[in-house]
Amino acid sequence: MATIDTANWEPKILAFACNWCTYTGADLAGLNRMKYPENVRIIRVPCSGRVNPQFIIRGFQKGFDGVIVCGCHPGDCHYTSGNYFTRRRFLLMKRLLEFTGIDIGRFQARWISGSEAGKFRDTMKKVTEEIRALGPNQKFKEAGNNG
Repeated sequence: MATIDTANWEPKILAFACNWCTYTGADLAGLNRMKYPENVRIIRVPCSGRVNPQFIIRGFQKGFDGVIVCGCHPGDCHYTSGNYFTRRRFLLMKRLLEFTGIDIGRFQARWISGSEAGKFRDTMKKVTEEIRALGPNQKFKEAGNNG
């Protein structure tokens, strides 16, 4: 496996964002020219409750160093209870990742509404710094994946 120059290394973050809240907050952050790390890749999903645990594992396999699932605040879900499913899955995913040897700090869930552009920006910065402190993720990477 190739060695990674950790001095110039930037973590790759995969963010699943609820269409109704978090993605709108990310869009608002962009419209207001709020800067957040460029290494965050956002995937818009209808609801945070629709994020299958396989998507998270696949993100790590594809070379992402951290994965975050963002959705509406509990009680404000467009689909009534999707974020409650997310909260339950979050606990199970942490156990699964711990079992497989991935640092559980590499996976996070956050509640960000459409009007919280500043919170979106700050969350992405904080998550990027936390993943940077953990270093590159070498677990689960597919053979031959250049990241």
